[in-house]
Amino acid sequence: MAKIFLGRVVSNKSPKTVTVLIERKLRHPLYKKIITKHKRIKAHSEKKDLKLGDMVQIRETRPISKDKNFEVMEKISAK
Repeated sequence: MAKIFLGRVVSNKSPKTVTVLIERKLRHPLYKKIITKHKRIKAHSEKKDLKLGDMVQIRETRPISKDKNFEVMEKISAK
């Protein structure tokens, strides 16, 4: 089963590649405080219609390059 994430585009400078910021919130097991974890993932995008701040849905795929293992499924909302 392929992993599917929702994230925000933070870079679109590379051709056919966008960098997506994934944020997830979790509760600390001991202190019970809500913590926000961040991860930047490079995703493949054939179309150049994505702008900074767009919300996109990405899914895991075969390795496309050294550090690109995801592709953009769809654009959820614009900035």
